[in-house]
Amino acid sequence: MAPPTKQDQRTSRRTVAVVGAGVSGLAAAYKLKSQGFNVTVLEADERAGGKIRSVSYEGLIWDEGANTMTESEPAVQCLLDDLGLREKQQFPISQNKRYIVRNGVPVLVPTNPIALIKSNILSAKSKFQIILEPFLWKKYDSSKVSDDYTSESVGGFFQRHFGKEVVDYLIDPIVAGTSAGDPDSLSMIHTFPELWNIEKRFGSILAGLVQSKLFTKKENSGARNGTAEKRKPGHGSFSFQDGMQTLTDRLCKELGEDVLKLRSEVFSLSYNAGQPASQNWSLTYANGRNSQDLTADAVIMTAPVCYVREMKFMKGGIPFPLNFLPEVAYMPLSVMITTFRKESVKRPLEGFGVLVPSVEQRNGLRTLGTLFSSMMFPDRALSDEYLYTTFIGGSRNRELAKSSKDELKQIVTSDLRQLLGVDGEPTFVNHFYWSKAFPLYGHNYDSVVKAIEKMEKDLPGFFYAGNHRDGLSVGKSIAAGCKAADIVISYLESSSTDKPRAEQIQNSEK
Repeated sequence: MAPPTKQDQRTSRRTVAVVGAGVSGLAAAYKLKSQGFNVTVLEADERAGGKIRSVSYEGLIWDEGANTMTESEPAVQCLLDDLGLREKQQFPISQNKRYIVRNGVPVLVPTNPIALIKSNILSAKSKFQIILEPFLWKKYDSSKVSDDYTSESVGGFFQRHFGKEVVDYLIDPIVAGTSAGDPDSLSMIHTFPELWNIEKRFGSILAGLVQSKLFTKKENSGARNGTAEKRKPGHGSFSFQDGMQTLTDRLCKELGEDVLKLRSEVFSLSYNAGQPASQNWSLTYANGRNSQDLTADAVIMTAPVCYVREMKFMKGGIPFPLNFLPEVAYMPLSVMITTFRKESVKRPLEGFGVLVPSVEQRNGLRTLGTLFSSMMFPDRALSDEYLYTTFIGGSRNRELAKSSKDELKQIVTSDLRQLLGVDGEPTFVNHFYWSKAFPLYGHNYDSVVKAIEKMEKDLPGFFYAGNHRDGLSVGKSIAAGCKAADIVISYLESSSTDKPRAEQIQNSEK
């Protein structure tokens, strides 16, 4: 066996505690372990994976949390390669066919300008406003336009550019399907920061998107000049054989039981200010009826903010109160899995799924949308059945999300009867309820981000990662976990020789 390298000797003395075994925590722990650091992951639940949860039952496969992801984030591409999961990827059949309900009927979402002109999803007036947007917004001073709207809602932003009908029939169902929120409650700068910055740079959203895409292509072409071409990400959304949990199961396997400690709820963290850089952090967690202690050089926190508020923090032996950490609103969501005999579905649609705008509640539709799970992935159901995943609740119907399985079954069946022509009752039903499915990126969410940054500034070696700051998607969570791991590595490598410099690095990463 080869003798340990200087890096191995340096990192082997460093320990990082990761609180939370969702996908961001697992990704952070995996990257740290691969770099030679000692890692311990503490998870309060009896299982790892967080909101990623796949079930296999009597020939059916479904996801009760995230159903798909993308690899637009470079960190995701690297992780898939490192874990050897490429052969497990599953890309949906006809995933570009997506539907939005208009006047009680599913309408195919246009994917290009010509399809938009031909589509009846929008009126001629709205189509004309979209076409004119690049010209109308050239009249504005693009360097100032976004500064006047820093607290603007998603709905207000898109209505300024494209009109109310676009908000009602495109933006509303999209944000409901991705965050269970609604356009008026969501903060634009936190929900769609890329588009907010495009408006600030270019004024026009459409012109800015085109120019940004052309610039990215040119930049990537220059970067590849004279070098081996990097793997291009797969197109669109994807899942894995046996569901999304394949990803988190592989991460857990790579980390091992020695690293991953389930049923271990952290209730206190203490930073020993003024002590040597090594082992500055002490964590106490409950494991069964016993409490145990863990010392670490750094902490990556991925638990939801509502749980962080309940933890006891100490700094230098003095309580560190978290009264500056605001409460966060969460979206409740029920996930209903139903199967129907194929002969019972009179109007089956090929594609990804259908989203229901809020305004369509006047037509008796009460769900947020439905994924055509077995249309996307035929191995998810028996050959003579269709499997559907339907979502109910969110900010649109908070109380409805808490309804009983039987009541929700009738709601889902009623909606699918209207949209797809299903006849009779489902042959199988499964219900899963998320009381805190998504944090709401509301108008005051800037105070949440600033509070997290204050914790990181005031507690050296403490880093936050997860969907409370960096985005709600699986890909964004993975990227956040990997980014936190990189910052920890820089922090710990610097602290071995210069602790003040390490704290400067932490603050500069904000």
